[in-house]
Amino acid sequence: MDSKLKDLLEKKRSELVSKWIDAIISTYPKDPSGMLKNKKDRFENPIGHTITNVTQNLFQALLDEKSFTDCKQLLDDIIRVRAVQDFAPSKAVSFIFMLKNVVREELGKEIRQNQIYEEIFKFESQLDDLALFAFDIYSGCREQLNQLKTDELKRMTFTLLKKANLMSEIPAQEFEHKELKFNL
Repeated sequence: MDSKLKDLLEKKRSELVSKWIDAIISTYPKDPSGMLKNKKDRFENPIGHTITNVTQNLFQALLDEKSFTDCKQLLDDIIRVRAVQDFAPSKAVSFIFMLKNVVREELGKEIRQNQIYEEIFKFESQLDDLALFAFDIYSGCREQLNQLKTDELKRMTFTLLKKANLMSEIPAQEFEHKELKFNL
């Protein structure tokens, strides 16, 4: 990242991260108590804590131009939450695109004054690529969630059939004996 844009991003870090957090929280249903934003304890407010932690660390990773694989755990933390909450795929990863809008709104004047359009385009392209990487993580989380649901449904079905005496387990010795006869 070129130094002019990086300097601007570092100078306005707290405002940018704060507005990014607000934008992400706005994707959740209205919270009259303000818990997502105001409660900092990770046990009282795990979602708000995750959002705050991920945005702060991800912003730093972007400034440091870390590889996407270095950001995988950060992304996984927030995307896992959003995958379980049944966000549509586009909404689940939209938090990355929200940073573009925050940067444009907060630094628009400085970007025009310093004419750092090429730098901002590179930064936004980096965010686009990060969003694609995040989408892959989301897909993996949804696959894992669907597999867990399928396994649970199989277990419940087997248990119900067994309770209804419609299915019984074959003892291991008898099963092995029948297999031997079948194979002859």
